[in-house]
Formats: sequence, C-alpha cells, structure tokens
Amino acid sequence: MAGEKAEKSAADDVAAMSFEAALKALEEVVGRLEAGDVPLEESIALYERGARLKAHCEARLAAAQARIEQITQAEGGVPSGTRPFEAG
Repeated sequence: MAGEKAEKSAADDVAAMSFEAALKALEEVVGRLEAGDVPLEESIALYERGARLKAHCEARLAAAQARIEQITQAEGGVPSGTRPFEAG
C-alpha cells in the first residue's frame, strides 16, 4: 500500500512539471542510469520515473504541436489567415 501511494505521488509530481523541468529531470535520470553505479532496486525506480517523464514530455509536445498554426498567404504574399499545423 505504501508503494502505491509513493508511485501515485511520483506520478503527480511528474504531471505538475513543465516540459523544461521534466526534460531536465529525464536527462538526470538517464545520466544516473548510464553511470552504472546505482543499485538494482534504485535503477528500476529510476527507469520507471524516466518512463513517466518521457511520456509526460511527449504529451506536452503533442499538445503544443496541436496548438501551432501556420500562417497562410494569399496572392502577393499577403497573410490571409491560419490553418492547423500538420506534422509530416
């Protein structure tokens, strides 16, 4: 039960982060895992946190991308409006 509470608290912590803060935290997690000097149980916890951080960053990027609009131009290069961003 205590593990579930800690896991929910960690997920809430990630959900409240800005994209920049989550990306920085993810970089720190990756750095610690790459160093290879973390005990197994802590490595697993770090990996799980990294997965949550990655998902959060991807969701933030997708939300930002959905809000981006491209300016459309009429004849003569005069802006005539906007259209949704299309990735690809």
